[in-house]
Amino acid sequence: MSNTLTGLIPTIYEAADVVLRELTGFIPAVTLDASSEQAAKDQTVSYPVTPANSAAAISPAATGPDPSAQTVAAATMSINKVYSSKFFWEAEEQKSLGGMYAKILRDQFAQAMRVLINAVESDLAALYIYASRAYGTAGTTPFASTLADPAQVRKILADNGAPMNDLQLVINTTAGAALRTLAALNSFADAGSKELRERGILLPVHGFAVRESAQVKTHTKGAGTGYKVDLTAGYAAGLTAIHVDTGLGEIKAGDILTNSKTGRDTNKYVVKTGGTGTTGVDVDIVLQNPGLRVAWANNDDLAIGNSYAANMAFAREAIHLLMRVPAMPDGGDAADDVTVITDPQTGISFQVAMYRQYRRVAYEVGLAWGVKAVKPEAMAILLG
Repeated sequence: MSNTLTGLIPTIYEAADVVLRELTGFIPAVTLDASSEQAAKDQTVSYPVTPANSAAAISPAATGPDPSAQTVAAATMSINKVYSSKFFWEAEEQKSLGGMYAKILRDQFAQAMRVLINAVESDLAALYIYASRAYGTAGTTPFASTLADPAQVRKILADNGAPMNDLQLVINTTAGAALRTLAALNSFADAGSKELRERGILLPVHGFAVRESAQVKTHTKGAGTGYKVDLTAGYAAGLTAIHVDTGLGEIKAGDILTNSKTGRDTNKYVVKTGGTGTTGVDVDIVLQNPGLRVAWANNDDLAIGNSYAANMAFAREAIHLLMRVPAMPDGGDAADDVTVITDPQTGISFQVAMYRQYRRVAYEVGLAWGVKAVKPEAMAILLG
């Protein structure tokens, strides 16, 4: 029997071309592994984490150097979502549409792929809570009058030791409009080459490939107030676990925490693990790596920043995306035909299956994926 989906391949590719050129700025910005065929749903995939090394003075000797052993740790991630989007057509419905059927079918495939891609993009955008620190003013759109904002988030990444060769900045459309306006005012609106625009890059700024996404998250701050540092000896630079007291209300993961003691520390830290304080109950919180940049003293006042739009700056390798087509059982299932459509620009592959039923045909578009922030030190938030 001939491949019953062959005639639909041009229609499906046309639908993919429409969807994958929309505002999905995170997917092309992260490290993509689109060939994780060996990993089943919820099965862990390991990746190496190399330890920090040290340096020492060279001392001449009769023998060669004798370095200490290193332990290369393993971290894990998994494909935890296997989703599909489905629709069907009855014979009489097809007949009634005549020449409109092909166009509607294309649009249905486009919508099926769109909902899956938006879900992946949303999962990537939600990783903002793993960023190390933040810059900017919560509730204020960046790029109002200057390009200083990306320069400052680049400084955060550089100070953290992040790799600087493939930096990404994904912003929402409000920040994108401000950047376009600023670009026009400064006569570099066309600074991006045709090749850059085709790769979805708005403008290259301060070493960042700037992209837009419709899925950038808005973080709603916790209601915690009145917290102070609670440790007589204080906390040294580099520490992440902080005990706080006297406050009430919740400190949430993703909240921006600052030390409001004048002159102490101007950094804006992202909370990794929060908690809720009540009368007589203190809270242990954890900041994202690499922790404090400046030592904190006992009884320093702490403040939780306002709610914000989480524009994200990061090195490509800081965020990983595992992706593959959904698995079929050995010998196949009830599908009459299954094919894979791969977008050559992003490497995303969709599985398209067709099921012949009683006087109707059903189509299913499937995708399996998992995301993880693997290196918080190489991530920062540009507040909006």
